[in-house]
Amino acid sequence: MSEPFATVPDAARALLAVETLTEREGQFCGGLAFRAAPITDRQAHWLRILLERHGLPQLIKGGSDVH
Repeated sequence: MSEPFATVPDAARALLAVETLTEREGQFCGGLAFRAAPITDRQAHWLRILLERHGLPQLIKGGSDVH
């Protein structure tokens, strides 16, 4: 398995490259891909779900941009 993502934007950009991403998922990831502020717990939870759903590595525990 690949290394976990260190930042939220890195994980979001990887998800944007997935062909099976839905429009709603793409909009969510597009908003995170260039975000400088920390994300909420709900956003972090949804990001973890999307990473798992699309077979990508998870975000590093306590990764930057998550509070």
